[in-house]
Amino acid sequence: MDSIERAIGYTFRNKELLREALTHKSFSTERDRAGHNERLEFLGDSVLGLIVSCYLFNEHPAQDEGYLSKVKSVLVSRANLADWAAALNLGEHVFLGAGEHQTGGKKRGSILSNCLEALIGAIYLDGGLKPAAEFVECRLHAQDMGGMEEQDYKSVLQEVIQKRHKKPPEYEIMTTEGPEHDKVFTVRVRIGKKTLGMGSGRNKKEAQQAAAKTALDYLENHEIHP
Repeated sequence: MDSIERAIGYTFRNKELLREALTHKSFSTERDRAGHNERLEFLGDSVLGLIVSCYLFNEHPAQDEGYLSKVKSVLVSRANLADWAAALNLGEHVFLGAGEHQTGGKKRGSILSNCLEALIGAIYLDGGLKPAAEFVECRLHAQDMGGMEEQDYKSVLQEVIQKRHKKPPEYEIMTTEGPEHDKVFTVRVRIGKKTLGMGSGRNKKEAQQAAAKTALDYLENHEIHP
């Protein structure tokens, strides 16, 4: 435990919180134990969102809400969190079941990102918001944020929906208007019967990106239960 505490720059008062944050469900299942990191991951996701939102708000006073939302989506994405975790060599400290370990779980992006969120939740419970913010902001200060606002909205939306609901969003062309050389496509994106957003563009790809952006804006303030 000492090595991971040195890596993250925080010493836990309650070592059991750290152990729980590093324990994958597969490890507990094999040993018929109750504790694993999914509850801490749930908490850490919200704590991370708050810290990143405050950081962007303070560091980019001239930027509008649209820019801040797009950059936040990239920063808290599974891929970005997995990069942070890899830089900490977090995978070597995760307790995995034999099956997950044998199939490369210590390097799997989903496991690493979830474990990092659990770690943030554990730091928050152990020491409060200040050390959790210091841990996250250390990563943010080192992050190259150039071009993040140009992120692929479809990819971000797919990641958000997959994480929450274990299934991808679906895109459907609603209307096609205009002459052949100047068509306008209108697309909706949905999960199940729930429409998340609609968008228009000069081709299907552009319309899907517009719909995905609308969906991400909607999901900033709404939860869905397909």
